Amino acid sequence: MPQQSIPLLSALLLLTCPMGAQVTSTAQNYTLQVSTAEPWTDSGLDLKSGDVLEISAAASPDQPAVSGLPACDPKGVTGTAATTSAQTASLPLPSAPAGALIARLHAHGAAPLLVGASREFHIAEPSHLMLGMNISGSTPCQGQLAVAIHVIPAGSNPAATTDSQQKPRGEQLKSELSTAAQVFMSGQFGMGKSDTSTSNATSSGSTSGADAAPAATPLKVSDAALDAQLLRSIDTLPRRVNDQFNNLGDMVNFVIVGSQKDVQDALAAATWHVADTDNKKAVLNAFMETYDNKDYLAMPMSTLYLFGRKQDFGYEMAEPIAMVASRHHFRIWKAPFTWNGSEVWCGAGTHDIGFAKDKRNGSVTHKIDPSVDGERDNIGSSLQKANKAKTLTYYLPPNPVQDAKNATGDGYHSDGRLLVIFLQ
Repeated sequence: MPQQSIPLLSALLLLTCPMGAQVTSTAQNYTLQVSTAEPWTDSGLDLKSGDVLEISAAASPDQPAVSGLPACDPKGVTGTAATTSAQTASLPLPSAPAGALIARLHAHGAAPLLVGASREFHIAEPSHLMLGMNISGSTPCQGQLAVAIHVIPAGSNPAATTDSQQKPRGEQLKSELSTAAQVFMSGQFGMGKSDTSTSNATSSGSTSGADAAPAATPLKVSDAALDAQLLRSIDTLPRRVNDQFNNLGDMVNFVIVGSQKDVQDALAAATWHVADTDNKKAVLNAFMETYDNKDYLAMPMSTLYLFGRKQDFGYEMAEPIAMVASRHHFRIWKAPFTWNGSEVWCGAGTHDIGFAKDKRNGSVTHKIDPSVDGERDNIGSSLQKANKAKTLTYYLPPNPVQDAKNATGDGYHSDGRLLVIFLQ
């Protein structure tokens, strides 16, 4: 379980609350060119919760064909060498035609979304718009796309937004703090909406800020039997992680099969953020992010151990500012075995829902949702919705963990199953 000192929490809140910097725009209509020369084109637009984003695109006129390539079309092109099944899997968005206009609603690490000739997005969380073509390797088309963008700020009258201004950063932060307070009160005292944690799992996850669903998406789990050799290896995994004092803690509740690069790319696409590892560095990063009118989403987490070593990586997902009190997070370790030449990673995931007293030393630490299976499934769901999970399979190992306490003394319960995730 992650530990945070009260001074760090206070510093982060002070850094993110009072700035109130104005981010305004007198124009709500924008145009830009998207070409095959760059993977992503930065629109320069920061979007707020509640904004409506309308995008339309067409092929730029007077684009001559080169080497027999067709002109680029926002709907994509078909019938070229770059659209064969062998290359489709490597596209940024494999489910969309090659060359189609796609969007990403964060500056880094968000799953691409299909735009095509036109699309409307309802923004659920602060986002930054990037545009590109669905291309990997050789280009399937020639030319540029002319893109028109119309932004309707949250709370505006759609018929009278041309000269209106976007919400100031201060108002946005007030809204985020209100959300954070609701999350905290629900987790800490059982007050407020009962579905807060579920909504957060979805809205801050694989939808990348647009069209967020109000409830968690059920997993599509395979019924196919797992390879016997892989199961024997999984059976050798420790069932629980431990702290530096060898106190047993969170359970190992998922396994990912894939290379380190594939794992990192998949988690980035599912909008998981790598946690900071140093508290002092975290405060500096929080200040710099806030100064740049961005949201700090990399709260540090404490060190836990498996195989006699600390976690290889820590990842987290949360609403901006609310992550001070509530976040989805996990740690992963590279397993000491491989399967069919692929690396295997095992992880322990929990959902922070408030604060509690650390029974080891009396300090303040995060309180977890005792139903830890929800976080296990949230991790799988985020990868599945980002089109990064090939198959998901449950496995009940020998001597499963079903009722236990973490290293700080909080109890949790589980059905004991591990979620085995094979990446694309």
